[in-house]
Amino acid sequence: MIRKFMLGLAAAGGSLMAAGAAWAQEAAAPAAEAVVDKGDTAWMMTSTLLVLLMILPGLALFYGGLTRTKNMLATMTQIGAAACLAMVIWVAYGYGLAFGPEGNALIAWGKWFLAGVTPDSLADTFSDGFKLPEYVFVSFQMTFAAITVALVLGSVVERMKFAAVMVFAAVWLTIVYFPIAHMVWAVGGLFFEMGALDFAGGTVVHINAGVSALVAALILGKRIGYGKDIMAPHSLTMTMIGTGLLWVGWFGFNAGSALEANGSAALAMINTFVATAVAGLVWMVAEKLAGHKASALGFCSGIIAGLVAVTPAAGNSGPLGAMALGAVAAVICFFAVTVLKPKLGYDDSLDAFGIHGVGGIVGALGTAVVYSPLLGGPGDGSTGIGAQLVTQAAAVGATIVWATIGTVVAMYVAKAVTGLRVAEEVEREGLDLGEHGERAYNY
Repeated sequence: MIRKFMLGLAAAGGSLMAAGAAWAQEAAAPAAEAVVDKGDTAWMMTSTLLVLLMILPGLALFYGGLTRTKNMLATMTQIGAAACLAMVIWVAYGYGLAFGPEGNALIAWGKWFLAGVTPDSLADTFSDGFKLPEYVFVSFQMTFAAITVALVLGSVVERMKFAAVMVFAAVWLTIVYFPIAHMVWAVGGLFFEMGALDFAGGTVVHINAGVSALVAALILGKRIGYGKDIMAPHSLTMTMIGTGLLWVGWFGFNAGSALEANGSAALAMINTFVATAVAGLVWMVAEKLAGHKASALGFCSGIIAGLVAVTPAAGNSGPLGAMALGAVAAVICFFAVTVLKPKLGYDDSLDAFGIHGVGGIVGALGTAVVYSPLLGGPGDGSTGIGAQLVTQAAAVGATIVWATIGTVVAMYVAKAVTGLRVAEEVEREGLDLGEHGERAYNY
């Protein structure tokens, strides 16, 4: 009996010694290095290219088709050139102002001209231990800056000088876009720390661009003949093609904002499908109920309204919530474009405010509702709908104020430098010839 006890004690002691040695080895081992997943990296590189597709040719065709023949090339050139300028500025100092290593609640700084960024440097994802090559994150966020400033131009086409567009774009990106991107998406940013939800850019991109578009249009003034002459789109075929390219590219926009190829990206993907589909159909129903025929332009407008509204909610909603959000956005944006705009009399040429601004506000506020697990959202229920709505409203209000003030400054700087608006004869002749010396169509 004693012998068995001693043998057991020895075995136990040996086990404890072995366990202690193993524990010591584990304690001495260095912490596991962050993993750069090649699948995530490939997905984010693809998403970046999809967002570029949204700009050229997507947005260029969408906006270009909505203008008159004499202004098509000018519109497309403004979009392309402004986007290119945004990319250059982003590398020079935009990335540093939005996501630099130093900063406060309103702005960051550092990494000028991407100093310190190498093929080996890494950026965080939303999962512990998983990283992206920083160059991929820089490129992805760069395309967001490029398309946002391009969206603003939808309100000022057919009358703003090309030089003025470029000056405006540089100033606006610096004092409006970069700070708001930092506040919403950077750790330590004002809205980020408030707990505001913006999965893919409802405030950063769409409210920001839409409100800025309205302010710019008001400062610039109406087109000659607005409200008297026919200013119908010259090619809804091109607008339809642009709409399709925007929808395809938007999957990079929304699903790519998960920063990983995971379930969150998959949720954003299905939401981008169904919210958009519902909005396109509901807009045409609204046209019919208003006494009009269901139109191709209405379909395209509904598609964009749905895409805009679901952007902040893409990974923050269940599919049913996304569908409801798309339906609500279509109705409200339809009202804004067909009723509110004519009553107020402002000349937002391509309805950048009516769709992106209004749709972005609907989406940002609606995210507080659809995020709740009570409505099938991915939230954990720790924050009530009312509390989250207050947070969303505060972020929306602050974005509106910031964008308004910044756009006023940017427009008047452009006016001081370039004169802002083309001469009357150029506007009547068309900006294609007057500003660029070429025609979209030679026949």
